[in-house]
Amino acid sequence: MTDSKTLAGTDVLQWRRQQLARGGTAADLDWLLDLAGGVRWTSLQRLLLDPTRTVALEQSLEALSHLWERHLHGNVPLQHLVGLCPWRDLLLESSPAALIPRQETEVLVDLALGQFNSTPPARWADLGIGSGAIAVALARAWPTSPGYGVDLSPDALRLAERNLERCAPHHNCSLLLGSWWIPLKRWWGGLDLVVSNPPYIPGAVVDGLEAVVRDHEPHMALLGGADGLDAIRAVVNGAPTGLSPGGWLLLEHHHDQSAQVTRLLRDAGLVDVSAVADLEGTLRFALARKPAASS
Repeated sequence: MTDSKTLAGTDVLQWRRQQLARGGTAADLDWLLDLAGGVRWTSLQRLLLDPTRTVALEQSLEALSHLWERHLHGNVPLQHLVGLCPWRDLLLESSPAALIPRQETEVLVDLALGQFNSTPPARWADLGIGSGAIAVALARAWPTSPGYGVDLSPDALRLAERNLERCAPHHNCSLLLGSWWIPLKRWWGGLDLVVSNPPYIPGAVVDGLEAVVRDHEPHMALLGGADGLDAIRAVVNGAPTGLSPGGWLLLEHHHDQSAQVTRLLRDAGLVDVSAVADLEGTLRFALARKPAASS
């Protein structure tokens, strides 16, 4: 094997077989080849059919082997090793500063866009912006609507800012440091849409999480208190004050919290409460709105 970044396809395929013999899945290794090595999935499929092709790598096989080793034996997420995370139609920067965006959270964006499919919200906010994934998607859809991203972590806000500049360069989203609704006080009563994917993992569940999550994702963005609902309560309880009349609150929650979250929404005086399933059919999202102003 050589340090050269232009290799015969047979050498790359031999390396691939050797790495898979060490452990891991073909899907993850091919993801690494794509994002770190520059061998796109379609190119790899062609290579599997015709190993006589040559391959131009963006990193040497030795460098890729080292990344694979760290993933296998250090449980380091591939997204952190590569510094990138594909999500929806975006390629986001990823780092330990914030949770790696999950595929199921794409549904939260679809729900938000569905509530405002003809007229964008006058103002919207993302509470607990993290990497900025949700905010980037909304800012791209509504480039003229003022948006606000709130987070308690300065590092997460810096990551979100880079992702906004990278993926939505014409965005109109301001980033605010603080806890949930508090930094938005100036706009209380005037937010047509608020989305949040807050920490919702119950304390007793954390130790049982996969090591790749437990040991490398920020616990501030995971832990939701003893029952997992501390942050959700804070978001829900602030909604009657923060939302505009008729404004919508959309939440992501743990796979077994649907009944509790919808009850919290109703108890807060919100209406049109509904639960929505994720891509696997599990109720993972809750929607509600503030009653419209009486005439």
